[in-house]
Amino acid sequence: MRILITPTSLSRTPDAEVLAPLREMADELIFNTLGRPLTSAELAEALPGIDGVIAGLDTYDAAALAGADRLRVISRYGVGVNNVDLDAAAGRGIHVTRTPGANASAVAELAIGLAFAVAREIPRLHAEVADGGWPRGSGIELGGRTFGVVGFGAIGRIVAERARGIGMNVLAYDPFVPATAIAETGATPASLDELFRAADVVSLHVPLLESTRHVADAARIAAMKPGAILLNTSRGGLIDEAAAREALDAGHLFGVGLDAYETEPPQDSPLLGHPRVVATPHSGAHTAEAVARMASGAIQNLVEELSGRASVHRV
Repeated sequence: MRILITPTSLSRTPDAEVLAPLREMADELIFNTLGRPLTSAELAEALPGIDGVIAGLDTYDAAALAGADRLRVISRYGVGVNNVDLDAAAGRGIHVTRTPGANASAVAELAIGLAFAVAREIPRLHAEVADGGWPRGSGIELGGRTFGVVGFGAIGRIVAERARGIGMNVLAYDPFVPATAIAETGATPASLDELFRAADVVSLHVPLLESTRHVADAARIAAMKPGAILLNTSRGGLIDEAAAREALDAGHLFGVGLDAYETEPPQDSPLLGHPRVVATPHSGAHTAEAVARMASGAIQNLVEELSGRASVHRV
């Protein structure tokens, strides 16, 4: 049995104890040595002869899966499956699993961290002090303002909890969560457009689907309060990056915090390098605790599926 392991955080530590169940099960473990997610073409070359995959943010489209002659399971190291063609996988009898909730705290804390970093210009002030300067900031306080959470799943709920903990009023939108369930957490239910108009900070926590692509589009960005902050720690494609850049240049938005981009790495993003943008490299789940939870969960799912048992986290 041969197992492919592609997440970069796992591929850097092939002898990690967490991988012991896979070493016991498999004849060979193959690791991603490129230091980035694999493209469809790279997967097409790697998947023949592979029985199972611990999958990062690689592109598992129909072309990548076409030559997967032995593949039985794609075990996502994380919760999102938008990079997996589920129809193509099902057509080949490949089961897909995920690790819901494993990185929720880590991503939520990064979202709050980005809110502070943007509001208080922390990266710029740090860079200038490190360079020998003694700048003055022109930040804003978050306490007493309104924080809007778009998507009230595991991550969105923790973000709302953390935002309330720093004295913010929370609005939440999620068409799949009853308004009563949102209200029970202390947040106020709102429609999507109401949230964009009323929030001082808007944080996106939804998967990338055709219905959510550019959920923060030019019209909604224009409707945001002057001096508002926009955050995305979920998936690239949720923000119309060109529209956000125009709003920054016009002084309409105070700033943007990003951990996900339309194209990754984001060399061509119109937001990259803007002085009012704080950018991190899709690292929301990269804490020691989240890595351990995602790894153990993904490995358990893979072992169960390859042993003939259906994982409870099968998509």
